[in-house]
Amino acid sequence: MSESGGTFDLVILGGGSGGYAAAIRAAELDMSVALIEKDKLGGTCLHYGCIPTKALLHSAEVADNTRESESLGVQATFQGIDMAAVHKYKDKIISGTHKGLSGLISGHGITVVEGEGKLTAPNQVTVNGAVYEGRNILLATGSAPKTLGLDIDGTKVITSEEALRLDRVPASMIVLGGGVIGVEFASVYRSYGAEVTVVEALPHLVPTEEESSSKLLERAFRRRGIKYELGTPFESVKTTDNGVSVSLQGGKSLEAEVLLVAVGRGPVSTGLGYEEAGIRMDRGLVQVDENLHTGIGNIYAVGDLTPGPQLAHVGFAEGIYVAEQIAGLNPVPIDYDGVPRITYCEPEVASVGLTTTEAQRRGYETTEYTFNLAGLGKAKILGTQGAVKVISAKDGPVLGVHMVGSRVGELIAEGQLIYNWEALPAEVAQLIHPHPTMSEALGEAHLALAGKPLHTHD
Repeated sequence: MSESGGTFDLVILGGGSGGYAAAIRAAELDMSVALIEKDKLGGTCLHYGCIPTKALLHSAEVADNTRESESLGVQATFQGIDMAAVHKYKDKIISGTHKGLSGLISGHGITVVEGEGKLTAPNQVTVNGAVYEGRNILLATGSAPKTLGLDIDGTKVITSEEALRLDRVPASMIVLGGGVIGVEFASVYRSYGAEVTVVEALPHLVPTEEESSSKLLERAFRRRGIKYELGTPFESVKTTDNGVSVSLQGGKSLEAEVLLVAVGRGPVSTGLGYEEAGIRMDRGLVQVDENLHTGIGNIYAVGDLTPGPQLAHVGFAEGIYVAEQIAGLNPVPIDYDGVPRITYCEPEVASVGLTTTEAQRRGYETTEYTFNLAGLGKAKILGTQGAVKVISAKDGPVLGVHMVGSRVGELIAEGQLIYNWEALPAEVAQLIHPHPTMSEALGEAHLALAGKPLHTHD
């Protein structure tokens, strides 16, 4: 740790996914690096986002499997959720991963500075009175839960951060927001035994996904007993003796023990000296060019602080890109359409590339095929329902891959390769997918698009 200031090739404000990835890559490229973090290395993803939520989702999957075990010939009894034990399991994963990351950072000779930094000049960050000058500056201060101005009391009205620490399974929960965060927590707490209702102002759950994927998820949630109010904006909330009363536009009201506000995350940029340095901002987001440069001095920005997708793996890629850009390696700019997207509820939703609507908006004449998982042996074994939809340009490459089903998140990396290498459906159809696996669904969809369907009933 350092509190004495100094001059570095790269000074990074924020030790989350984008910041620490840039630090590691810059160190590999023989740069001196100062990494400033006010909380813990790893940022939101490791401590309040990706890792802890997926730990909860895994424990939820085990709960569901236990309930269903008798139908599989396994004698087991579901006796409930011990939240203290769940948190012990989750926190052990977080602490072990944090320890490993800290060792990795230390092993690269990166100077770690603990404290809240502020950009005080285009080439310097001040922390606890010490000045760290950088030949290059990277802003990576991330995001925080949006609250819509509601009073978050941490007990009856909570955000995702409190939802990770609840000491009980509430009898009922209203989830405000049907995007990625909202449906993941809805999935967790329904598996834990809560009655869950999701409120989404837009017409569908996970509204940025292909509409057919949203509809499949909605159908699956209905089967699971997860209720939802779609196309219904939220108006107000009142706390009651027993929990909360939530009013929706149109006069409808809902009551529950807990309201989870999951309407997305906003950038952490206020009071950090960005605007004073002349950096262009829009609704708190730092504006950057395709090289992630702010247009001011040698200042770059990455991750949730910028207008791109709020995904940890985007932060990793952007951090690496900035480090290589500074080193003069001329890396290829990131194609954000080609970034895989996964929602880890049950069933999972995964996609890469364009939706049908977006492809057609860009002038493509499209061809598409949807393979129903009901025709897949491994899907039957897992007891999952869903589909894989592949969209291609007419007589051209694959433009988008969209999936719904258990564990489809593990398949989207192949979809990423297909999209990013501009593969033709006929080229993918030549590849042999192992049987029985979930990956066969990708192969089957491409076989059908190539005009030689196998396990389909069309």
